[in-house]
Amino acid sequence: MVSDIEQIFPRPLSGENVVLPPPALVPSRIPLVGNFVTLEPQNAEQHGEELYHAGHSTEEALRIWDYLTYGPWDNVESYKNTLKAQSSSFDPIFFTIRSKITGKACGQASFLDINAQNGVIEIGHIWFGTELQKTPGGTEALFLMLQYAMDELGYRRMQWRCNALNQRSRHAAQRLGFRFEGIFYNHLIFKGKNRDTAWYSILDDEWPEVKIIMSTWLSSSNFDSTKTAKTSLSETMQNRTESSRGAGLTKP
Repeated sequence: MVSDIEQIFPRPLSGENVVLPPPALVPSRIPLVGNFVTLEPQNAEQHGEELYHAGHSTEEALRIWDYLTYGPWDNVESYKNTLKAQSSSFDPIFFTIRSKITGKACGQASFLDINAQNGVIEIGHIWFGTELQKTPGGTEALFLMLQYAMDELGYRRMQWRCNALNQRSRHAAQRLGFRFEGIFYNHLIFKGKNRDTAWYSILDDEWPEVKIIMSTWLSSSNFDSTKTAKTSLSETMQNRTESSRGAGLTKP
């Protein structure tokens, strides 16, 4: 019995000509500003202490590192050394997520496996501190990255990869409109353990619908006075998937 999270969405293969090739633009280290959060180009000295606290201050926070290939760290200085290496990288390109509510750095994300000429990019190295988890700010942070890559930079494929055992990440991918493509078995060894990797994607012809759904969910009218969402993003995306599957998805 295949679980819902492992149902592969059928899509016809295509060998059509690419009439409008992607513009081959690489993401810049610029702030991405939303209503709940700002994504800032990562800086070890500016962000190190707050990020370390967000990812190490409690037992719940330490669980962030269970499925990442690195972390946790013994102290702030060793963590800052890792951040310095990350911040000097051209691929991945790292961002720190800062909450507009608390003013604190509380998470991290990056663009990686950047293949600008073919219009393929990924968001990954994602972790949210406990204050950002299950909040509109966490959703908005990833939406800002999707919107920047797909709308402003003209990518035609956005990828999401995660440990196949990481159910929270897999549900997050589907909640954001990514479709499951399959699993690479024995893909990696990390922290002495085997990793099977689950793959997801949003394609350029899928993005307009996904964008409308996410923009509508993030709009101020969707939240009550306690900042609780009136609608379920997961259910809306699931309804979209079922509708598309029933109608049959064809590439225009």
